[in-house]
Amino acid sequence: MGHGPRVLITNDDGIASPGLLALARAAVRDGFDVVVAAPHKEASGAGAGLTVVAESGREVVREEHLPDLPDIPCFSVSSHPAFIVLSALEGTFGDPPELVLSGVNRGLNVGRAVIHSGTVGAVLTAAVNGIRGMAVSLTVTDPEFARWASVDPVIHTALPLIRRAPAGSVLNVNIPDGDVAELGPLTRATLSNAGAVQTRLKQRDGQEEVLSTFVGGKAEPGTDAYLLDRGFPTITALQPVSVAAEPELPERVPLRAVAGEGNSAQQEGSQCVSGTP
Repeated sequence: MGHGPRVLITNDDGIASPGLLALARAAVRDGFDVVVAAPHKEASGAGAGLTVVAESGREVVREEHLPDLPDIPCFSVSSHPAFIVLSALEGTFGDPPELVLSGVNRGLNVGRAVIHSGTVGAVLTAAVNGIRGMAVSLTVTDPEFARWASVDPVIHTALPLIRRAPAGSVLNVNIPDGDVAELGPLTRATLSNAGAVQTRLKQRDGQEEVLSTFVGGKAEPGTDAYLLDRGFPTITALQPVSVAAEPELPERVPLRAVAGEGNSAQQEGSQCVSGTP
């Protein structure tokens, strides 16, 4: 067990994903106090959804063991990653985390499509609760030959950045498909209008298939999709849900009467304006 900050490792690819193991190993190597909790099966495209499969009114949590990390507490959970984060913050898996790491996702999470990603949804959920979070995704051209070794130097470079970021910060890291020697430096990027996210397609016979969903648009220079195509791992700061400065809204607006229903709504609206909510 590490003596650094308590960190939750989760993902949306499920407990058996090699990317989950790669991220856990990296966090252990860098001295974090690690606990792993991930969906019991594929949950791609879950966003920040809170779906949970319960038995007797409670989520199903089972102890697991990660290869080569026998001393790291590990759990498979019958829920989406965002729900796992909330459960961790309530102490379900031991001491609440100070940091959430999500991934390594098997496939890109870039552009404005990240709103649909379960990998990113987990860290956004952490952020709205005041916890730092970092999502990590690897471009996978051929699932049979995913280059998991490429993630190590990128994670090692990115971890100090999220560790010293303000509370509630979110970083989204994407890694191109290539050998370590081919990777460029970790590069700050904006979100592209073009994007990609992993989603699940459930057939009528119950079979599920994971597909890449692409959002149309052009990959502009300086964006995550553009830089990844050119061999640069990217890092993008995301903003969690918060009150927007625009558009400017009036403090109170009298309710408008609906045609045929008299003036009751307008009268109620007037009372609301003059009273204290």
